[in-house]
Amino acid sequence: MTVVVVAAAICSGGRVLAAQRGDPPALAGGWEFPGGKVDPGESEAEALVRECREELGVEISVGRRVGGDWPLAPGYVMRVFLATLVEGAPQPKEHLALRWLAPEEYFSVPWLEADLPVMKAVADVLARD
Repeated sequence: MTVVVVAAAICSGGRVLAAQRGDPPALAGGWEFPGGKVDPGESEAEALVRECREELGVEISVGRRVGGDWPLAPGYVMRVFLATLVEGAPQPKEHLALRWLAPEEYFSVPWLEADLPVMKAVADVLARD
């Protein structure tokens, strides 16, 4: 059975929110899109809203999906959705740091291996919108 992990490309004024991992040690310091596992009985959108509430202290509106299933560790796939802030200012509750990246900064942080191709796809989508 494949475990689905959802991630939010939270966008505001052309900027994208990036989150720096604190753990596990193998991923610490790398940058990712916030999100997490979909719980049983939960839709992907519901999981993403819950994860952003828990990890960032914000309410989001989930938009369209970016790409297909992005591979993670064996048995895991990531599904990424564009999102917008509805309420709150993101706080790094479970991350070392957060950064809003403007288009010229999209690749200025060391993205995790799984998230780098996603950032490229998100950049392409935002450039077309």
